Amino acid sequence: MPHVITQSCCSDAACTFACPVNCIHPTPDEPGFATAEMLYVDPTTCVDCGACVTACPVDAIGPAHRLPEEHKVYIEINRSLAAADPANSSLGGPNPQARSRPPMAHTVPPKQLPIPDGTVVSVGVIGSGPAAMYAADELLRWEGVTVDVYEKLSTPYGLARFGVAPDHTRTRKVSGLFDKVAADPNFHIHLNTEVGRDISLEELRRRHDAIIVAVGASTDKKLGIPGEELPNVRSATDFVAWYNGHPEHRGDDVDLSHDRIVIIGNGNVALDAARILTAEPEELEGTTISPAALAALKNSKVEEVVIVARRGPEHAAFTLPEALGLADERTVIVHPDPDVAESLVAGSDSELVSHKLQLLESLETQSDASRRIRLRFLTTPESIEDTGDGLVLHAKHSETGEAIELPVGMVFTSVGYRGVPVEGLPFDERRAVLPNEAGRVLGDDGAPIPGVYVTGWIKRGPNGFIGTNKTDSQETVERFAEDVVSGVVTGRPLSSRGKRKRALGRFLGA
Repeated sequence: MPHVITQSCCSDAACTFACPVNCIHPTPDEPGFATAEMLYVDPTTCVDCGACVTACPVDAIGPAHRLPEEHKVYIEINRSLAAADPANSSLGGPNPQARSRPPMAHTVPPKQLPIPDGTVVSVGVIGSGPAAMYAADELLRWEGVTVDVYEKLSTPYGLARFGVAPDHTRTRKVSGLFDKVAADPNFHIHLNTEVGRDISLEELRRRHDAIIVAVGASTDKKLGIPGEELPNVRSATDFVAWYNGHPEHRGDDVDLSHDRIVIIGNGNVALDAARILTAEPEELEGTTISPAALAALKNSKVEEVVIVARRGPEHAAFTLPEALGLADERTVIVHPDPDVAESLVAGSDSELVSHKLQLLESLETQSDASRRIRLRFLTTPESIEDTGDGLVLHAKHSETGEAIELPVGMVFTSVGYRGVPVEGLPFDERRAVLPNEAGRVLGDDGAPIPGVYVTGWIKRGPNGFIGTNKTDSQETVERFAEDVVSGVVTGRPLSSRGKRKRALGRFLGA
């Protein structure tokens, strides 16, 4: 049972919206939500992604094996609620014949769009990551809507496939839900098809009645310090893509011949990279890790990974579930900085932050570990120097200004993603997003461009988790539905499209 709810329902429902696999019940669109004293997590479908932990406004959700003694009673409460639910036949509820729930929750009440018989509204979606697939799931709820997804790679699902660590097998299960969406007869995916290279945006708009842009944020933010462009200074997201077998990174040459690697930034991507770098390769065998990456890790000389963060541990960007993943490792030792103190725990106004700080304090330091991770807080990078024998990270203490020098073989940067312009559409350079109003893309005059929408990171910026894209896409599709109702978006005769049948070809290109 990966996660457990430890408090009466707060009626916010943020956890149900954030969950990418619809494992928290009842949801707002299910019977009993309004009167439920408590929600529960279905242990048979939870993928342990931690999205609900961050989304919960009252810090009332946590992993079952890490609950304090006084909260362990909720494990049995959660189990009994799940077993007693008639709809949950997977746990032997009283009505095994009950209709199984859909794989994803919807906030938009079911309704019929005013699409005349014999007419279809065709929607083209650019990108196939989580935001795109959640949008497709919402769009296909309505009779008369068809969805064509355009993906530049040979494999769909974006960061759900190439951004999740290979040892996070539960989180990777979300791809199975996207497969269910892709099985809809009104869904078609065009792989190896890049908008702007293989097909223009103008042609796409002629081909479809509406367009949803879901291209994510495909570049990394820069540190803006001297030495950032040196050969052995790489992006951590490129490293993650490499060990996940991303088609554009399969040929990368990652130098693991040094004993120390520094990662600048301490979000979940940084912790994923550090965990893979210090894991025993045998633990990764049987996962989806790239064979080339596994072979390189078997010959790795890395002994220490230092994760550098400008701010203190109370501002750590990684999530509690990700930190717990480090704590559970047996071959990786985490060395917390002395800055982690009881005063920070006592002074925190967030239960979640307190739990994170307590976890950092509790991590045992062992000097005889063959590979280790060191968390270094309050360290501001200033430059990276190539000495000829390796690199040196020049930094300073963020509060005292004291000079810090870290000799290192390689530096990975992990300070966030940044969106890039989409040819033919306006772009907000400051926020690195398509200018939009609740998902409607705005033109240079500030008015919505009819039939053009946006969702995901290119809409709101690179924040949130896989499940966060669900509510984001729901908002965008709601705007699309309003435009169909108002006549801004109109369809075309069904005969001009034809009915599609599920076939292998839907995954083999256009």
